[in-house]
Formats: sequence, C-alpha cells, structure tokens
Amino acid sequence: MNIKLLVEGGEMKPGPTLSQKLGPAGINISQVIQKINDSTKNFPGMKVPVELNVDSSTKTFEVKVFSPPVSELLKKELGLEKGSGLQKKQYAGNISIEQIISVAKTKMPNLLCKDLKSAVKTVIGTCVSLGVLVENEPASLVGVQIDEGKFAKEISSEKTDLSQEKKSKLQEHFNKVREEQEKVIKQEQAAKEAAEAAAAAATATTTPATGAVPTAAAGTAVAAATTPVAAAPAAKEAPKKEEAKKKK
Repeated sequence: MNIKLLVEGGEMKPGPTLSQKLGPAGINISQVIQKINDSTKNFPGMKVPVELNVDSSTKTFEVKVFSPPVSELLKKELGLEKGSGLQKKQYAGNISIEQIISVAKTKMPNLLCKDLKSAVKTVIGTCVSLGVLVENEPASLVGVQIDEGKFAKEISSEKTDLSQEKKSKLQEHFNKVREEQEKVIKQEQAAKEAAEAAAAAATATTTPATGAVPTAAAGTAVAAATTPVAAAPAAKEAPKKEEAKKKK
C-alpha cells in the first residue's frame, strides 16, 4: 500500500486519515509518525511531501521524504509566513539570484528540467506567484533577462554564497519599496472612502423626506382647485339670457 502525505516538517501529529488507512493493516501508527518526524525534522515550519510504503503482510513500512515545494523553500529563504495576495500591487520580499540557485539545486531532482538554468526559471516563476522581487526587479522581468544571458556566470558556476553586504542592500531596497506600497494603499483607501461618502451624500440629497409633497404635484393640485371657480360666472349668465328671450 502506498500513501502520499504532506506533513509539517518534524511536527506530524495523529489524524483520522492515517488511522483509517493504517489501522486495518495492523501497523503501529505511533511508530510511523515518529519515523516521519525524524525524517522531516530538517525542514521545520515547512510543508514536506512524504510517501509511505506499507507492506500489510509483514506489517512493515518505509518512509520516503521529498524536498518541500518551491514555494515553501522560498518562504524559508526570506523568512516569510506567506506570499503576497496582491502580486501586481504589493511585494512580499526581495531575493538574490544566489538564493534562487540554491532552491533550484535543492529541487532539481524533482523538477522536469533539463538543466540548472531551466530549474532557476521555474523557481523564478514561483516568485511571480508569491509576489517576490528578484535582485530588486519583478520576477517576470528577470525570467526574460535570464533568457537574454543575465546571471549566466552565476548559474554556470552554481553560485549559492550570498554575502551579508548584498543581503543587506537587497533588504534596504525592499524596505523602500514597502514604504511606497503602503503609501499607495493608504491613498487608494482614502480615495475609496471619499467616493463612498460622496455617493451617500448624493443619495441623501435626491431622496425626498417622508411625508413631503413634491412641488410639481402641489402646483397641479392648486390649479385643479381653481378651475371650478373660473367657470361659475358663465353658469349665472345663462338664466338671464333665457328670461330676455321670453320677454321679447
């Protein structure tokens, strides 16, 4: 029996899914969890793919651990809990090409890539999804630049060493980007609130108060009331004309 799991590195706990699958096979679940946690303890705080091969006839099992998803490795490199939910408007971090190459090398055995350059581009594609800058640039732009030959030296030499000086400069640039992002977000929020307030005020102005009589309707009522008064003199003159005819 083959079971595929995605577990928290070194922190797997008992659950109904595993119990339902292993219980009937007579496998000791506590031993399985302990083995998985020992095998994934080097990936703390990350989701780790695990494959569990169980032989129900001998009641033995084998744990096979795969490297965490690219997104998890990138978040670990940057110390992020999650990526940006607004990739086109807000960035979550700024990563170096050395860190990208390191992640690409880690994932290379699990990626359908013919060489390291292709693996690097795959990792950069995940940076786009997470909203992460690469060397101070949007990740989508860096992917194009790599096709044009940028970072060829770093990739060919498989450079993964990142100096503290460069790391600090990348962080400094990102801090400025984040400040600008926050300003834009505040401006957009203020504009939205102003538009909503203006719309509410306009609605209040055009809606008549309860019980009020519209001006046009009032004018119509007055005109209608005065019409019989204007017709009254003609009604009085009619009998006088009839009397004059009889006298003649």
